[in-house]
Amino acid sequence: MARDQVGRTVLSQGPATAAGKATARVTQLPAIDPAGETAEAAESLQATLVELIDLSLHTKQAHWNLVGPSFKPIHLLLDELTDQYRDWYDEVAERLAAIGVSADGRIATVSAGTPLEPLPAGQLRDQDVLAFFVARVKLIADRVRARLDPVGAHDLVSQHLLLSIVRGLDEQCLTLRAYRS
Repeated sequence: MARDQVGRTVLSQGPATAAGKATARVTQLPAIDPAGETAEAAESLQATLVELIDLSLHTKQAHWNLVGPSFKPIHLLLDELTDQYRDWYDEVAERLAAIGVSADGRIATVSAGTPLEPLPAGQLRDQDVLAFFVARVKLIADRVRARLDPVGAHDLVSQHLLLSIVRGLDEQCLTLRAYRS
């Protein structure tokens, strides 16, 4: 197996088979700096990943169970929000991989790590959904915002990613409040 410049195990090509096709071996890479600056950024990114995954699950759940006179525009808005959360959490997971840390988006990890209260079961009134999401999006924006300075002290690229997420969440709050008016 090959090693990269920092001594991590990487993907390598195995021997050719009888059919002449090469096999590949994938080896999980350990964190580059699990006890130092990378660990601090990784912890913040992992928490953000969990929150965005759960927020996407909440928006999809509300999307499926929405009722009320404003059904159509809010239904479409919830799809847009879900797509944004999925894009963001994919970027966060890719950033974790870039710094040598495995992203953990398993349902048990999300369930154990989310600060979000579950949505009520059953049908959800349109105005209640807006109120739920104004509060949820603001909570996540505030939590990600609190991570900016500590992450930026060691990892400006991760800070920039988190900053773009905060900006997007703030814009979502504005949009959700406008729908409530």
